[in-house]
Amino acid sequence: MSLYAAIANFTAASIASAFPIYATPLAFNPPVSFGKLTHLIALLSQIQVNLLMLGAANIWWVPLANIFGRRPVILGGIVLLTLCSMWAGLAKSFGSLLAARIFMGIGGAPADTIAPNVVGEIFFTHERGRAMGFYTVCICLGPIIGGMSGGYIAGNKGLAWIHWVNVILSALLLVACLILVPETRYIREQTQVSSQNVKSTDTETKGGTEVVEDTTAQAPRPHSKNNANPASMWKLNKYQGDAWSTFLAPWKTLGLPGVWLVMFWYAGLVGGVVTVTTVASTIISEPPYLWGNNAGLIMTGGIIGALLGLIATNLTADRIISSKKMLRGEVFAEPEARLPVAIPGLLLATTGLWTFGFCAQNPGPPHMWVGMQFGIGMLCFGLMQAPSIGFNYLIDAYGPLSADCFVAVTCMRAIVSFSWTFFAGEWVASSGPAIPFGVFGALMGVFSLLLVPVWLWGKRMRIATAGWVPVLL
Repeated sequence: MSLYAAIANFTAASIASAFPIYATPLAFNPPVSFGKLTHLIALLSQIQVNLLMLGAANIWWVPLANIFGRRPVILGGIVLLTLCSMWAGLAKSFGSLLAARIFMGIGGAPADTIAPNVVGEIFFTHERGRAMGFYTVCICLGPIIGGMSGGYIAGNKGLAWIHWVNVILSALLLVACLILVPETRYIREQTQVSSQNVKSTDTETKGGTEVVEDTTAQAPRPHSKNNANPASMWKLNKYQGDAWSTFLAPWKTLGLPGVWLVMFWYAGLVGGVVTVTTVASTIISEPPYLWGNNAGLIMTGGIIGALLGLIATNLTADRIISSKKMLRGEVFAEPEARLPVAIPGLLLATTGLWTFGFCAQNPGPPHMWVGMQFGIGMLCFGLMQAPSIGFNYLIDAYGPLSADCFVAVTCMRAIVSFSWTFFAGEWVASSGPAIPFGVFGALMGVFSLLLVPVWLWGKRMRIATAGWVPVLL
């Protein structure tokens, strides 16, 4: 699942560092402007938004996964990603390439919702933080490595090979998931205790005589449909329930305050990283830097930041939950206990956006690219840490509803990051990087401050809104 997230985000960003080539007649004749080329990134990464008429992918992917199981939906998404990557490699016009990348985004969408839900279904509570940390580092490294490698691939092999590399990676992922990914949706059925099977063992005294009645009831044997059998991996689950209610369930989670908190965190962080990935390679290709095919190396700081965030998350994410008193059941930790761990990441992400924008605005000193590297690293540290904590909070707080919560989270992420990416290219070209990234950093700061009320009064909020969304046990 982590590899799925990495490859889906790799395919989204690998085209970014090749924008200087795509803007020449070598790609399209007449050439396409940089501002219009950024739409390729925006439309691929944020394909889930229904308002943008791009498929609303996770709005149907997650309900289908709840009906038929996680495995068939994941495999179907990867197949679509592979085939549409081939389409992109064969595209001869900007419109055809844009359409191909729209459907590539639909194929990659389950990596943002179903994949973290699978992680939550496999690991115990005290193990989930580290597992989710590995997942989020793959989300973070995917677009960074894609942005770094795209320029080299296009410069040495040609533009089409950007998409053929995506085909190869997606095909390998498909084979791996066919062999290694089981069905994790566990369907449990409980048999009803029949009154005919009840025997009494009650004791009472009647007329001085002790009467013993057998009142022991045979304990019902739990019946379950466990999909651990390899043969069952190729079968669709038989759904028993209301499909219409299943499709409406993600919208009901909008009544949960915790969902809005993680929504805004994830939206601001992913929007910042995707926007930086889109803009940075073009800035570093222009004077006074002129990095050419090496433009993707500007994202090196992001790799360092993500790895440092992974270390920090592994050390802190489960510390509260996995304490000895917690494991012995002596102390109970509320889901909100995890939230303060995200504070360093949110703070660094906010200041990282400002650092990148102000350094990119002043390219005079030739070493200002170092400041941009630091800004990208700070942002990626936040993307590594905060969503990991937020996803675990949703799983701990809302349990069976977590997959539906992830749909709402990714839709908001899509709206915010699509808007930032779609307009960033032309905004940076007209006003310079400082103002756009100053605004983005201010918004990220506001999103971060929402942690305080949820941390202090989150349990009361969950109690107050418990009746808004039915718990599906």
